[in-house]
Amino acid sequence: MGAMAFIAAAIAVGLGALGAGIGNGLIVSKTVEGIARQPEARGTLQTTMYIGVALVEALPIIGVVLAFIFYAAAGV
Repeated sequence: MGAMAFIAAAIAVGLGALGAGIGNGLIVSKTVEGIARQPEARGTLQTTMYIGVALVEALPIIGVVLAFIFYAAAGV
């Protein structure tokens, strides 16, 4: 039971970090592309980008919380 909880915790944190990295890359690249097409919309696009990045960054935080729950379930 203990080893499986450690593997589950590692997978939860790893996939959360991977997903956040990909998501942040897409958000920032599309924002830069939008600013290049319409420079006058820079402020609006940046504000929306910051909100999107904050929401994407919630994913690894949830993964870490799940890892702590898995560790607690393992009795460590």
